[in-house]
Amino acid sequence: MSKGLGNIMKQAQLMQQKMARMQQELEGREVEATAGGGMVTAVVNGKQQVLSLKIEKSVVDPEDVEMLQDLVIAAVNEAVKKSQAMMQEEMSKITGGLNLPGMF
Repeated sequence: MSKGLGNIMKQAQLMQQKMARMQQELEGREVEATAGGGMVTAVVNGKQQVLSLKIEKSVVDPEDVEMLQDLVIAAVNEAVKKSQAMMQEEMSKITGGLNLPGMF
């Protein structure tokens, strides 16, 4: 193996280690999003897993379940979007801004 190729392989291994560490760190980080003026709150971790969902009693109306469903969807989607942005930001620190498709 040439010296140049060896260096590239070493750098790739280091980047892989950093990415694995980052994924572990992100799993412990949380982002929160609300919908309906704070009536529904969703918390998602850095792995886009929903950790909690809080619904204010006053927004629960058996006659209008669709509104509550829409609020839940909006809060969860926004929290996931924030989590993905957080992941992208951390990823760009490791890759130096390179967009590596298929990494996540």
